[in-house]
Amino acid sequence: MEILTDALSGALLITGLVIIMMMMLEWFNVTSGGKLKAVAGRSRLGGVVAGALLGVVPGCVGGFAGVSLYSHGLISFGALVAMMIASSGDEAFVMLAMFPGKALLLFAVLLVTGIAAGILVDRIFPQKSAAGCCDESFEVHGGDSHGIEHSWRNLAHPCWQRVVMLIGIALFIAALALGIFGDEGHGAASGLEIFDEYWINLLFAVCSLLALWFVAVGSDHFVKEHLWHHVIGKHFLKVFLWSFGALLVIGIGTHYFDLESVVKGNIPILILLAVLIGMIPESGPHLIFVTLFAGGMIPFSVLLASSISQDGHAGLPLLAESKTGFLKVKAINAAVAAVVAYALYFCGI
Repeated sequence: MEILTDALSGALLITGLVIIMMMMLEWFNVTSGGKLKAVAGRSRLGGVVAGALLGVVPGCVGGFAGVSLYSHGLISFGALVAMMIASSGDEAFVMLAMFPGKALLLFAVLLVTGIAAGILVDRIFPQKSAAGCCDESFEVHGGDSHGIEHSWRNLAHPCWQRVVMLIGIALFIAALALGIFGDEGHGAASGLEIFDEYWINLLFAVCSLLALWFVAVGSDHFVKEHLWHHVIGKHFLKVFLWSFGALLVIGIGTHYFDLESVVKGNIPILILLAVLIGMIPESGPHLIFVTLFAGGMIPFSVLLASSISQDGHAGLPLLAESKTGFLKVKAINAAVAAVVAYALYFCGI
């Protein structure tokens, strides 16, 4: 029972932090008029750097924007590869919640690796973009003409989505303040430490209060379409279930088996497994490697292999429009992931 409650507590904490960060990013993207999509460089090198910068943005915003730019011939194939390598999908939010300092280091490594790979790929595959590929069939998170329209008057006749989110965020803030998600209440079975750094504690407290504010004063359009539909509807249940599953599996493994010894004795196989699982164009399966790393059971090289190979679900729109382009990108990413990860592993990292 303790394993189950630890997994449930940890999953609720992770999901809450991820949703708050997603809301903040959605708010920034809308208030900035979708500026995340307008960072493509005019030169080929500038496009590669822009693609990698888009990829390192947590979540799907930067990834969808990068695919959109490639689809319209605004960035090169190398820039697309750089974006896919730098992207960690929704797992980026989870890593920021579980080990923020090491997550930032990982993002920096992904950024540099993506730029280097993108430049090399552009020398080998000089085509500008995928022929006949257009992204009009998929949704890209961005700004719109409705804006957010901050006003306390929006609380006069609140929609049910606004009420539900206000109550949910308020309860999450209260749980944090009361220590319900304290060290004794999560991760004990698996040795995880979530939300344990003072500065990240303060940061998430501020972000949670800001999220409570713009949910309260935002326009009905912003609350319903951007926060409820884009964030809650598409991510909440998925993040919770995958987080709960990963924590539960590792909790059971560490309690009933010597999981740490088994894992640490098969690092080369785990790197290969991380690369292969990274081929799946979906966020979720990769959380097992994030959780293992957070528990100190795998080295940085395995987490890096997973992060380079996978791109969340940013590849889904590309798969829908250009299957050849998708397969080429995933093959290149997998090769880069294997080479870099095994190199670090043999260096003892």
